[in-house]
Amino acid sequence: MRITPFDHSILQFLRKALQVHQRFIAGGLSRAESPIYVIGNPSADLDSIISALVYSYFANNRVPRDYPRPHVPIINLDNVPAGSELRRLRPEFVKALQLSRENAGETLDESLLLKDHFLTVADLSAQIQQATKNQTQAESVLVDWNALPIRSSEAQSGKGSLSGLQGVEFRVVGCIDHHADETFLPPIPDTQPHIVEPAGSCTSLVVAMLEKMGLWRKSDAESVSTSEEEMAKLALAPILIDTTNLTNKDKVTKFDTSAYDFLLPKATTSDSSWDSSRFYSEIQKTKENSLDLLTVDEILDRDYKEWAEKPSRHTDQPPIQIGICSMVKSIPWVVRKAGSSSAFLDSLKQFASQRNLDIVIVMTAFSSADGDFSRELHAYTLSDRGIAALKAFISESSSQLGLEDWFSLDGEDHSQDIKSTLQDSKDGSLWTRLWVQTNVSKSRKQVAPLIRGAAASL
Repeated sequence: MRITPFDHSILQFLRKALQVHQRFIAGGLSRAESPIYVIGNPSADLDSIISALVYSYFANNRVPRDYPRPHVPIINLDNVPAGSELRRLRPEFVKALQLSRENAGETLDESLLLKDHFLTVADLSAQIQQATKNQTQAESVLVDWNALPIRSSEAQSGKGSLSGLQGVEFRVVGCIDHHADETFLPPIPDTQPHIVEPAGSCTSLVVAMLEKMGLWRKSDAESVSTSEEEMAKLALAPILIDTTNLTNKDKVTKFDTSAYDFLLPKATTSDSSWDSSRFYSEIQKTKENSLDLLTVDEILDRDYKEWAEKPSRHTDQPPIQIGICSMVKSIPWVVRKAGSSSAFLDSLKQFASQRNLDIVIVMTAFSSADGDFSRELHAYTLSDRGIAALKAFISESSSQLGLEDWFSLDGEDHSQDIKSTLQDSKDGSLWTRLWVQTNVSKSRKQVAPLIRGAAASL
C-alpha cells in the first residue's frame, strides 16, 4: 500500500515535527530516529520558508527509503523567535498560510499560530543553551541555497554551521536550489533530493523533485484530500509571487510552468472557481504593505544575504564582505521612511558596521507611477577595497544591468536631496552611487555573482 502524507494537515504535521525536535534536543533519540532539518536561506523570504515547509511535509518519515526519518523545517532567522515578531516581519507568509487553509475546517488562535508550530534558528539556539544534553551535530537538507555560511573545513565538504548557531555542525545530505552553485555540496546519495537549477521559484524545483521521487503524484480530483488541496495552494504562493503571477518572462522557466500545471488542479478541487490571480494579489499586497510596519534597519535586514569574497590577486588580505538588501519599495520611499537621504545613509552605515560589511548593495523592485515594474540599485561603501570592487563592478556590469543616472520613478518627492546625497557622492571615505536599473530582468540572483566576481578579481 502506498504511503501517503495526507492523513495530517500541515499544522498537525508541524506540531508533531516540533515534538520530535524537542526529543532530539533532549537527547532522547537514536541516530536512526533523529530528524533531518530542512533549512531555508537566511533571507527567510516566502520562497525559502515554503520550500522548507513543503519538502519537509512530504519527505517526513518517507525519506530516505531504506530508513525513513522525521523531517523538521527551520526558518533561518537567527534573531527572531517564532511568534508575534515573526508575524510582523513576515506577514505575507502568514497570509499565504491563512488563504491556503480557508477550507481546512481547523480553527486556530492566530497569536499562537507561529509560536506553536514553527522553529527559527533563534529558537533552536535558545533551546540548545537550555538543554541538559546539547546536540552538536545534525543532518540537513538545504532549500533555496546550496552552501552553509560557516564551513567546517575545506576537507569536510558539506559540513558547516549557521550564523547564530555556531555550536551545531550540520552535515548536508540533500539540496534543492535555484541559485549559482557555491561548490559546497558533498556527493548526494540517490535516496536524497539533489537539484541545483535555474528557476523563478525554488518551490517549483521542490515540486519537481517531490514528483520525481514519487512523494507527490498527479491525481484525479476525486482523490485529492483537503490537506493536499491546502498544500497545493501553499506551494503556489511563492511560485506566483516570485514570477509576478507567471508574467515575468525573464524569470519563468519550465519548472515554474510545470509546477503550476501540477498544482492548480489540486488547488481547485473543492472550488473550481478558486482564482490564483486573486490569491497572488492578496499575498503581494500584504508583502508590499508589510514594510510600513518596519524600521529602516528591519527593512534592510528583511530580505538580506551576504557573502565573503577572497581577492585573487591579494591572497594575504581578508575576504571582502558583501551584503545585498532587497526591498519592494523605492529609494524615495525608504528615504522618506528614514527622514532624509542623510538619515538613510546613517542607517546604512550602522547596518554595515554591525555586520562588518565592506559593501552594501540596496536593490529595489516596485511599480512605478506609470504602473511599470521598475528597479533601482544603490551601492555604498566606507572602505578603499569596497570602492575598488564597486568600480570594477560598474566597469564590468553597468551595460549588462542597464544602469542609468537615477531619477524618481514613483512620483515621490525628495528627488534633489536624493541626487545630491546618494547618486554620486564621495565624502572622505564614504562612497555612494545610485542608479535606475533599466534591465529589470536582473534580480539579486544575477547581480550577486557580478559584484562577487568584481570583488574576487582584486
